[in-house]
Amino acid sequence: MKAPLNQYQAQIVDPKSDTLNTLTVEQLARRLADADVVVVGEYHGHHASHLLQAQLQLALFQQQPQQILSMEQFETHQQDALNQYLAGSSGESEMIEDTGAWDNYRASYRPLVEFALSHQLPVIAANAPGAIVRCVGREGPHIIDDLSQAQRQTIAQQPFLDTPAYRQRFDDAIGASHGGDDDDGAMKQRLDNSYKAQLLRDNTMAERILQARRDYPGQQILHINGIFHSEQRQGAVALLHARAPELNIKVISPVFWPEDEAMPELSDHRTNGDFLYFLQPLPDAYKSDDRRNRAMRERFSQAEQQPCN
Repeated sequence: MKAPLNQYQAQIVDPKSDTLNTLTVEQLARRLADADVVVVGEYHGHHASHLLQAQLQLALFQQQPQQILSMEQFETHQQDALNQYLAGSSGESEMIEDTGAWDNYRASYRPLVEFALSHQLPVIAANAPGAIVRCVGREGPHIIDDLSQAQRQTIAQQPFLDTPAYRQRFDDAIGASHGGDDDDGAMKQRLDNSYKAQLLRDNTMAERILQARRDYPGQQILHINGIFHSEQRQGAVALLHARAPELNIKVISPVFWPEDEAMPELSDHRTNGDFLYFLQPLPDAYKSDDRRNRAMRERFSQAEQQPCN
């Protein structure tokens, strides 16, 4: 296996194989033919992730035309606006405005949605509403009790189901970035609230995927989400499996090719997914710690200014 040559190239491998022979997208699709749910983790905004998703969508469709696209990138309360676009009742800019689509929608997710539209395939807005997630992260899970009946229907019925291994991984990733004293009760509470917000997203995606299976029995689901929601079959994948252990769920996870190394150590990543795709690392967002910290403070300050009521 050779290192990816540019930001569009992905090198796909089976981590259970003793060799590092790469798979084509078509070969990968054939290995996924019997899966009920195919989950492709992504690094948000990475060209190789988005190109692989579009290529795999086509390859899976050519094997099984009865396909459903499920996306973290749309929230459950935006489903009607998304359906209007798929039905031809609104234009793309109208859909983007009405759904609050991600800033990189046109560059990254348009091909997936347009493929679904042209083949009359359902697209599931699977993520929990960002406003509710934000308020859980800020004030705690008790805010669920104050939601209206209509709001409550936009999130998982069991919003905080958990798996112990996922909590440890979350604490390792998020806790380290927040820093702080382990004995700081306020910090622990903030981290716990942040974790509950993460669980709200994962549980809602899991329940929406399961609902899609009930609404469209026998159809293969292609679900797209950020890597943390599915890596090591944790997050949304583990919570979906807990609800429906009979489902055949396959996970494809990205791995950055290590810098200055001719070959990655596959043993470090064997549990990341049923299949892996190696890709070039993304450029550093910041070189200056001061500018990075200032940007993070501004981001959190803007979120805190939005009301939770």
